[in-house]
Amino acid sequence: MNRLVSFAAAPLLAIAVFSAPANADPIKDRQAIMKDQGKTIGSITPIIKGEKPFDAAAVIAALKHLNEDAKKIDPATLFPAGSDKGAETTASPKIWEDNAGFTAALAKYKKDAAEVAAAEPKDLDSFKVAFNQVTENCAACHKAFRIKKE
Repeated sequence: MNRLVSFAAAPLLAIAVFSAPANADPIKDRQAIMKDQGKTIGSITPIIKGEKPFDAAAVIAALKHLNEDAKKIDPATLFPAGSDKGAETTASPKIWEDNAGFTAALAKYKKDAAEVAAAEPKDLDSFKVAFNQVTENCAACHKAFRIKKE
């Protein structure tokens, strides 16, 4: 009897698993990643500003977290054609007009995020270099490929 129930449930499970991506919301998904990255950057910015003492463990954890988030940014799933529409997004149409430029900017960010996470800065000076390397990518991409909120 248990085998019969399992056998009968298998197609329903397959439908649920394979239909989940079809219901994904690329705008909400990419915003969630970007918000998480912003929160992570915000957690270590006070160290750069001298408002908090350097904490190697917190810095390394944050840089590793940024790298993990960077790995999740897939242009095909998070920026599909048509996901520039709607009041909920600040993604610029330039993402789709200059997709090669966007993809290159994203690749540079991912490369730099991986490098700084692997470097594991042990002091404030090396952290500043790593932080600037990553945040310069953020700023450049936002300037070129994001609609500024008013």
